[in-house]
Amino acid sequence: MNPAGVGLLVVALALCRPGVIAAQPSQPPEEGEKPPTPEHTGLHALFRNVGQDYKNLAHWDNVVVAAIGGAGALAVHPLDTTFNEHLRSHYTLVNTIYAPAKYYGDTPEQVALSLGSYAVGRLFDMPKLSHLGMDLLRAQILSESLVEPLKFAVGRERPDHSDHQSFPSGHAAVTFAAATVLERHLGWKRSALAYAIAAYVASSRLHDNVHYVSDVVFGSAVGTLAGRTVTEHGAEYWVVGPAPVPGGGVAIVATHMFH
Repeated sequence: MNPAGVGLLVVALALCRPGVIAAQPSQPPEEGEKPPTPEHTGLHALFRNVGQDYKNLAHWDNVVVAAIGGAGALAVHPLDTTFNEHLRSHYTLVNTIYAPAKYYGDTPEQVALSLGSYAVGRLFDMPKLSHLGMDLLRAQILSESLVEPLKFAVGRERPDHSDHQSFPSGHAAVTFAAATVLERHLGWKRSALAYAIAAYVASSRLHDNVHYVSDVVFGSAVGTLAGRTVTEHGAEYWVVGPAPVPGGGVAIVATHMFH
């Protein structure tokens, strides 16, 4: 089985482990609706929410995202051996443009930006900003905890032969996780630049010949999955019970509840 298929299988098994899907999954905000600002955004809340994030991985929406990412990686897998040649350049300007991407997409830099947002929000009593910083941190933690085991489980050699941690791309994962969190907080229009930067970082990994295109596609899906998970606040469940019927009689009614 190729790396994209292995990665999809590992994520699917993690998301669909017995007894998890039946748990109460979280409900994402409606289109255009910003996640509600939590009452507490301290460190205790951060660690508690990270634990909840792992439970919320079992949401069916995440299974769909993982499936789409796996299908996309499988679709582009035949291009892995040739795609990077089209992005590599001998022009100094192109190489200069791509140079900052490997730093911006690195985990320490992403964590520093997230911590900065969180700290400023806490320091100046800006709960929406501290909430954003908290969600960015949670997204980094979740994406890294998904990417690193996959890298070691798959053991795919990088195209430049530097090591065997090519699949999936961690840079693509963390930047798409951040872009997804920003989109959920700010909406599509205000987060378009974040997605453009994430795409820039992802393409830079191909330009630098350290990842295959399927690595980047699946890494982007993992990041999107992580960003969606940490911004799904609240829970949904079904309530089934009797209800009176006009004219007499009783009906069994199932109600989809959100909170």
